[in-house]
Amino acid sequence: MPRTSPAPAASSRACSRAASALAALALAASAHAADVASLECERAEALTAAMLPAERAPHVVLPQGSLGIVTMEPFARFLAAMGYPSRALVDAHGGAMTTDSDIAGATLAGALAFMHERDGVRPILIGHSKGGGVVIQTLRALAGADGDDLPLVDPRTLEPLSRTTYVDPITGERRRVVDLKLPLAAAIATGRMPRLLRGQFELARVLRDVPDSAESFVGFFIPYDPIAGTFAGDEDPYRALGRASVRNVVLPAQTSHIGAPRTEPLAADPAARAWIERYSPGAGAPPPDLRDRENLAMAAELWYAIKRAWCEEARRVVVARPNG
Repeated sequence: MPRTSPAPAASSRACSRAASALAALALAASAHAADVASLECERAEALTAAMLPAERAPHVVLPQGSLGIVTMEPFARFLAAMGYPSRALVDAHGGAMTTDSDIAGATLAGALAFMHERDGVRPILIGHSKGGGVVIQTLRALAGADGDDLPLVDPRTLEPLSRTTYVDPITGERRRVVDLKLPLAAAIATGRMPRLLRGQFELARVLRDVPDSAESFVGFFIPYDPIAGTFAGDEDPYRALGRASVRNVVLPAQTSHIGAPRTEPLAADPAARAWIERYSPGAGAPPPDLRDRENLAMAAELWYAIKRAWCEEARRVVVARPNG
């Protein structure tokens, strides 16, 4: 009589358990995809970071001002404290949560296209002071101002690659760098006068022109800002050159140009955090009575815009690839 072994049965049970686990994961992924697809991204005031998929968070690139001591890291820490994935806030080249504003717009454009191919979602671009000028330069580069054959750029080294196209992670199609449209871009306290003093005459001329390389743009002004050279704050608004959605926001007059990125404490204040989370532009309850709330309006505007862009990017991927 041949000897029998329990191994095949055990192996069968193991395979069955593995199949069940895979089926459970697939079901969970499908349910999560369904949740994301059903989100109302246009009502970002009803969203929280916990409701959005961390793996689909766009990389947020944060060009800082010209002074090295004034970086965008405090704002990045605010985003992280609100629940945004920290890995999506780190500059691959410098290793900090801020980006040097000496980067050329064409270089940053190539790096953003690289990020889109790598991450599967389009990045977000938010700059402060001189960094806001970098935002406009980059949007212009993506719109073809520096030619139609920009090379991709490795964000870790800032070295150009040998190719000028990348694979669209959703459609699989080949795209040029200048085909990239960012879901969101913003500029904080960026004025023409400093551009003129630096001899950036062409940038000063087009500083308020937002091309279609951004789907949504928010520009922030501080009234009587001596560094940016603004007066009433609303006398020199940003304008769309095409179909971009452009919003101009005048911040409280007491807002500090240098201190504008310092928003991290707001996430630790329960009243401020709750108001920011529920904020919707042009609607909702008045801001809470806080001892220090000069950066509250900017933080709320940007958190709303970032949540909406995050949601829309995640939903775009899920709708295109329901099981992805």
